[in-house]
Amino acid sequence: MSSTVDPPARPEPFAADRTAGPAPVPPPRRYGRRVACTMLASGWSANQFSALLGAYRTEAGLSQSAVTGLFAVYVIGLIPGLLTGGPLADRCGRRPVALLALGVNLMSTFLLMAGSAATWCLLPGRFLTGLGAGALLAAGSAWVKELSSPPYDPTAAPGTAAKRSGMFVSAGFASGGLIASLIAQWAPYPMLTAYLPHLVLAVGAGAAAWGAPESRPVRPRPAEGPGPAPAAPEAFPRARFWRAVLPVAPWVFAAPTIGFVTLPSLVDGGMTGWQTVYAGVATAVVPGAGLAVQPLARHLATRHRLANGVAGLLVIAAGLACAAPAAATEQPWLALAAAAILGAGYGLTLSFGLTEVAALAPRAHLARLTSLFWTLAYTGMFTPYALAALSSAALGVPVLLGAGALLAVLVCAVFGMLNRDGR
Repeated sequence: MSSTVDPPARPEPFAADRTAGPAPVPPPRRYGRRVACTMLASGWSANQFSALLGAYRTEAGLSQSAVTGLFAVYVIGLIPGLLTGGPLADRCGRRPVALLALGVNLMSTFLLMAGSAATWCLLPGRFLTGLGAGALLAAGSAWVKELSSPPYDPTAAPGTAAKRSGMFVSAGFASGGLIASLIAQWAPYPMLTAYLPHLVLAVGAGAAAWGAPESRPVRPRPAEGPGPAPAAPEAFPRARFWRAVLPVAPWVFAAPTIGFVTLPSLVDGGMTGWQTVYAGVATAVVPGAGLAVQPLARHLATRHRLANGVAGLLVIAAGLACAAPAAATEQPWLALAAAAILGAGYGLTLSFGLTEVAALAPRAHLARLTSLFWTLAYTGMFTPYALAALSSAALGVPVLLGAGALLAVLVCAVFGMLNRDGR
């Protein structure tokens, strides 16, 4: 009688994997950096117009008051964008608000390009630039911060997560103004072609952020029937927020706008034919210096919670003290040195503000309070207009800049006294 021997059983695929423990965790996908590209596009859109202020006077024939008014319209659109974008992001989610704001940002550039043929398009273009940038700063900052933190990115340091959006905005400020000014100086149809890079950047940023997940924390629904009471909402230390953030926030953008709006307009008389490039260099130097001091900002933050705020205000005071003789002598290189110092102060104060807000804000209200910080910071963009108005009263811009240096030192002293307990 013949016998048959059954062949050995073939091992089941991946059987060893089931007995060897849990599957390895895939590496994080760096959603935070991809979403931060939208912040880069926002900063680029803001400063591409700033670098073209002189070109609009010479090429388009707009008056100084008209150009100044168009710059101010950006801030007028920015404030409601910030104040509505934050609460909407907390209620509806970071992702839909940020992507919608990026679409508005893109539309604004199309309108500015149309302004090369129909100047009336510049007004709604600038307003929508501010509106989209404000909503994107509010929603995008919270989205970037949360996607740069656990569980989405367990390797990112907490300080980096809080400041990443500000760093990408600063990079957009620096590169947008410089590239736009170079195109306007040498390319044909400058009021049209200078905006093309932002179109490419905004579309690319939208594509990069499209696959990123929503990060808004889920609010627990009230329990039905018997059971443990829901946890009380996380408390928000309002007093600490106001005494720590309010004294510093307006200086965040007061310093850079003096560096790339006020100073170039005072010294461009000796830059005949190169005013547009000089303005673009100034708009790059200020935020570029802000990016360069970030390693110092990280070091100072490990020493003391208030260190970046104090250092930023003192550096801004030094920048204003340097800007006063630059305005008096109309020396372009001295003005650029002052702009760089003011940019360093901008980087330190912005780092302090974003880190402080991230540390204080409950997650459910992070976008709302981030938008409040950006709103307070952007009030400083009215500083060039205040200087222009006060200088007409025979005070002189150099005297006002010197007074601003003393004021920054005074505010620094008050800031230290208000927060001397460190809580």
